[in-house]
Amino acid sequence: MDVQFTGDIWYWRGPSPFYFVSVPDDESTDIQATATSVSYGWGMIPVAAQVGGTTWTTSLYPKDGRYVVPLKDAVRKAESLAEGDTITVHLTIDV
Repeated sequence: MDVQFTGDIWYWRGPSPFYFVSVPDDESTDIQATATSVSYGWGMIPVAAQVGGTTWTTSLYPKDGRYVVPLKDAVRKAESLAEGDTITVHLTIDV
């Protein structure tokens, strides 16, 4: 399953500070339909993600009825990204 969307980078400073991009409602609904066959627990879904020319593996986190994509520091640095930037994310989910 391939999903592409555009979203803004936001920062969560909780106990593990990190940057994320929220998956929009429609795409989250599509992803949720596959969750039972691909989740490895707690609703986490492993994906291959791409922003610009950078590809990495990560897991989608469920949050508030949607999913969020964590952006590793290496990805943000490679693509010169900062909080508030609007980016296009391509996700591949093996179903």
